[in-house]
Amino acid sequence: MEPRAVEIMCDDGVRLGGHLWKQSGGTDEGAVIINCATGVLSRFYHAYARFLAEHGYTVLTYDYRGIGLSRPDRLRGSGFRWRDWGERDFAAVVDHMRKARPDLPLLVVGHSIGGFLPGYAANAASINRILTVGAQFAYWPDYHVAKRKGLFLKWHLVMPALSLALGYFPGRRLGWLEDLPRGVALEWAFRGRAIEQHLQQQERDRLRAHFASVDAPILAITVSDDEFATEPAVRRALSYYRGSERTSVMLEPGDLGLETVGHFDLFRARHAAGFWLDTLLWLREGINPWPNRRFE
Repeated sequence: MEPRAVEIMCDDGVRLGGHLWKQSGGTDEGAVIINCATGVLSRFYHAYARFLAEHGYTVLTYDYRGIGLSRPDRLRGSGFRWRDWGERDFAAVVDHMRKARPDLPLLVVGHSIGGFLPGYAANAASINRILTVGAQFAYWPDYHVAKRKGLFLKWHLVMPALSLALGYFPGRRLGWLEDLPRGVALEWAFRGRAIEQHLQQQERDRLRAHFASVDAPILAITVSDDEFATEPAVRRALSYYRGSERTSVMLEPGDLGLETVGHFDLFRARHAAGFWLDTLLWLREGINPWPNRRFE
C-alpha cells in the first residue's frame, strides 16, 4: 500500500509536507492524524500508518514546520516554536482532515510532544478521541532520575548553546534526532513547569482555554523505562486537558515481551501483532486494553 503525498497550507502561508493513507479494510473506522515526536521524521511512523490503513482507517502523517518534508531552504535563524507546531501546523492538519473525511470520527495518535500539541489548536474541540504515547513537554525535573543529569546536559545545556551559536540545532550531525529550528530547541531547553509561565495574562488565559476546550477522551500510554515520559511528566501534560476524560497507563517492558522499550520503540513494526493491535481497541471503541496498568 503506497500513500499519496499531500501538501497542507497553514494560515500564515507555511506549507507542510505529508502523506495520506487511504483505508484498505472493509469498513471506514475513522480518520487518524499522527503527530510526531520532536526531531523525528514522519516517515518513522509510516509502518504504523500502513497498519492502521489496513485496519480501516484513513491516516495522515506530516512533518512539522522546520522538519523533514516541511523544512525550509534555510533553517538557520528560524524562529519556529513548539507552539507554532500546535497552533498553526496541527490546526491546519485538523482542518485538512475534516474537509477530506467529514463523515468520519477524527482521531489523533500523538508521540511525545505530539501528544501534547493538540491543546494549542483553536479547532481541537473537533477531535473525537486521542491516544498518546510517551506524551509530555520535557520539563527536565520530570526526567527519569537515573538519566536526568545526562539528559539535562544534552538537551538543556549543549542544545541551547549550539542553537544560539549556529542559529539552529544541528541534531542530525550529532546523531541526536533531526535538525531543529532554533525556536523549538530553545523552547525545549528553557521550558519551565508550566507552559504558560512566560506569557502575559491574556495569552495565558487564551492558551488554557484552548486546552480546556478539548473534550475528546485521552488514553495516555507510557512505559516504565521511558526516560522522558515518567509518571510526573505524563500527569503534568494531562493536567492541561481538564475538559477531557483522561486515562493514564504505565506498561512494563515485560508486558510486551521485551527487556527494554524506552521512548521510541512502540512505533517499530515488531509491535504490529501486539501493542499495535491493542491500540485499535481504544481507537475503535474507547476501551483501555490495559486496565490493570492504570495510574492516577
